[in-house]
Amino acid sequence: MTKSTGITWAAASARRLERQFLARRARTGTPVADVAAAMLGVHAQVLSAAELSVGLRADGVTRTDVRDALWPTAPLAPPAPAPALVKTHGPRGTVHLLPARDLPMWCAALPAIPAGPAAFPTGVRLTGEQAGQVVAAIADALDGTFLTVDELGEEVVARTGPWAGDLVMPAFRTMWPRWRQVLHRAGQCGALSFGPNRGRRVTYTRPPRFTPLPPEEASRLLVRRYLYAYGPATPQHFARWLAAPPGWAKAHYAELAAAGEIEEVRFEGAPAWVAAGDTAFPDAPERDELLRGVRLLPYFDAYVVAAQPRELLFPGAAYRRALAGGQAGNFPVLLVDGVAAGVWHQRRRGRRTTVTVEPLARLTARQERELADCVERVGAVLEAAAELVIGEVTVGAHA
Repeated sequence: MTKSTGITWAAASARRLERQFLARRARTGTPVADVAAAMLGVHAQVLSAAELSVGLRADGVTRTDVRDALWPTAPLAPPAPAPALVKTHGPRGTVHLLPARDLPMWCAALPAIPAGPAAFPTGVRLTGEQAGQVVAAIADALDGTFLTVDELGEEVVARTGPWAGDLVMPAFRTMWPRWRQVLHRAGQCGALSFGPNRGRRVTYTRPPRFTPLPPEEASRLLVRRYLYAYGPATPQHFARWLAAPPGWAKAHYAELAAAGEIEEVRFEGAPAWVAAGDTAFPDAPERDELLRGVRLLPYFDAYVVAAQPRELLFPGAAYRRALAGGQAGNFPVLLVDGVAAGVWHQRRRGRRTTVTVEPLARLTARQERELADCVERVGAVLEAAAELVIGEVTVGAHA
């Protein structure tokens, strides 16, 4: 490691891969919550993809381990074990797996982000007072139980009033009740998390009780954690990752810089930021060793979503093939030596899964062997026998 204020893409990528357990997997026995914390949350719109994101970073971890961390099996005698992971609404309002121990930070920092333009007209949207009533009603209704969205709606209306159940929200060729406008806000505030499915129906519950950090402290901590995982990064990168207003992020960085909590460096010749004192980056040959290799990352993996600049992570043809209109995560990605170099898709049938990988350039014999090992690991995480097919991926981008 060397200390530098002139940081290259290769050096930054090598450090990010190491800190993300992508250069070296976490050792057997590492808690899955530690892996999720290093990623700053695991995108879980597709739960099997979230299971892969964690399992591919840790030796011996399977989807069962991830689910046990989310919904531990109750013992014969109380008290029930607390979950290590919570499935809830995280960055960008999207569904994430977050370590339960980090909820005091997330559930104070996320609500402090300024809201964008109102998504609904005046006659449809909740007032600030009504939104607060609904979030409180959700927390109360979910305490100690698991409810489907319809069951939760009945409880919310009973605790607030008929106005909460008015069918005013256009959604998927139907109309949703007014209270559902703040479902993601309830998750970000710590009033709601996802429970295990009841058949094909989603359930919700209340996460373990905690005391949120003061909002300013939580926001400062989130920036430092982000820069540790994904720095060097600009305020614009941070804003994009959070879906936050760029002006707010810029002002936030300026405050942290004035307080000496972050410091400016040169990254690929342009100004960027790291956490104060965190200026050591690997140099050759350590850098090259950390970068070298073939890796498979699933849908919406935190690394491809958060690592910036995106045009360097997705060079040349990868920018056109592995992104959806510039949006990262919509395709599972093949990384070769630290950059996107193809896409892949897995199709499961019973206890078997076929993994089709489409490289954008010919792989060497060594890289093909590494790819076969990666596919075997995908199967182990998903608890299935995996078969590798190298060829065109015909499945389009995930919505």
